[in-house]
Amino acid sequence: MTNVNSGKLSSARFAEATNAFVEVFTASVDFDQRMAHQDIQGSVAHAAMLCKIGVLTEQERDDINSGLAQISGEISRGEFAWSIKQEDVHMNIEARLTDLIGIAGKKLHTGRSRNDQVATDIRLYLRSEINNITGQLTRLQTALLDLAEQHADTIMPGFTHLQVAQPITFGHHLMAWFEMLSRDQERLQDCCKRINIMPLGAAALAGTSYPIDRQMTADLLGFSRPSANSLDSVSDRDFAIEFCAAGSLIMMHLSRFSEELILWSSAQFDFIEIPDAFCTGSSIMPQKKNPDVPELVRGKSGRVTGHLISLLMLMKSQPLAYNKDNQEDKEPLFDTVDTLINCLRAYADMVPHISAKKGNMYNSAKRGFATATDLADYLVRKGMAFRDAHEVVGLAVRLGIESNRDLSEISLPELQQFSSLISHDVFDVLTLEGSIAARKHIGGTAPDIVKAAILTARQNLQPIQHL
Repeated sequence: MTNVNSGKLSSARFAEATNAFVEVFTASVDFDQRMAHQDIQGSVAHAAMLCKIGVLTEQERDDINSGLAQISGEISRGEFAWSIKQEDVHMNIEARLTDLIGIAGKKLHTGRSRNDQVATDIRLYLRSEINNITGQLTRLQTALLDLAEQHADTIMPGFTHLQVAQPITFGHHLMAWFEMLSRDQERLQDCCKRINIMPLGAAALAGTSYPIDRQMTADLLGFSRPSANSLDSVSDRDFAIEFCAAGSLIMMHLSRFSEELILWSSAQFDFIEIPDAFCTGSSIMPQKKNPDVPELVRGKSGRVTGHLISLLMLMKSQPLAYNKDNQEDKEPLFDTVDTLINCLRAYADMVPHISAKKGNMYNSAKRGFATATDLADYLVRKGMAFRDAHEVVGLAVRLGIESNRDLSEISLPELQQFSSLISHDVFDVLTLEGSIAARKHIGGTAPDIVKAAILTARQNLQPIQHL
């Protein structure tokens, strides 16, 4: 009987053609072709190992390498003819290789399955893309350090509940963002430890009867070690979920940055100016300057978090080992990678050009009784219990509200009516400058401390050691 599916490498089992819609519905080549170069990289290593154990001759190995190099070039130049009939990136490349070099191309798949092949390709792909992401993170961190250094003594209000709380500096605030991104860097590097384990050799689910050398293949591909269990090797997507979790945290941080930039650039705050190149106007209101980049980044955080949930739901009910469900892991993973790189690039390009409106920041810090805690601390140092000091300061703030004056503008006799412990030196702590300068411990907002933190951060921000 003639095989009606003869165009497919894996079709001999079937007696009737695949439904045309099903063929399109089940194909993944439209999106998994982005892993083509990783697939070729894995095949080159696999061929070298097969040659070592005698499955391939040296000539066959060399022919495979030559054919794969030609295919890599065709893909890079956009000349490769992708076919849905071959379902995925792996079968497309194998079919083209067989066309080029004949039977040696068919021998390449000895001792492996598409199950362990795709699991390996995804890990190779993610490992490479994490290098790109951490590079963009480093660019953004460097931009934050540069801007923070310019504004280590630029006074602004610090907020809790979005209410003026205590004075800080703009540089100190920017360094808080830097610390968030530093944790993101650490998470990605830690995630790489679990990505960098090689599934190849697990075959479909039970390993292979050929005497393969998995350690050799792992070494050739730069993996830290081969995976320990063949069932887990082909079905594990924890590493992808973990990456998306790290990506969700990065996007959550960028969303928080965005929210503050959007608020600060509004007429109500007017703390900063976002460069025109990162904003757009209104189709009807000519005066508008909309902070589109921060708004869009804030919005894109939701899609990455959605991808994390999607992968968790994808895996939650799967029995061991591989299932077709896992084809659905790639699109959310790929989109997470693209979104992270694009958002980080936009921020790394934008942050160096943000300008601070120092006068507006300073005046805002004066309006909210930001040094009230400093007055309480002053009274405690004079011997008053903190709760009593809290009461005294509350009375002073009420006077300030009623007379529309900041604490530093209330006269000494007026302050002394609330406590005889208050003397002329109180004004050293009631000014914004005095409040900030007093916080000179590690992590504090005193300008010298902020500058020291920036210096330490620069020294620690070494090029990431990529896998």
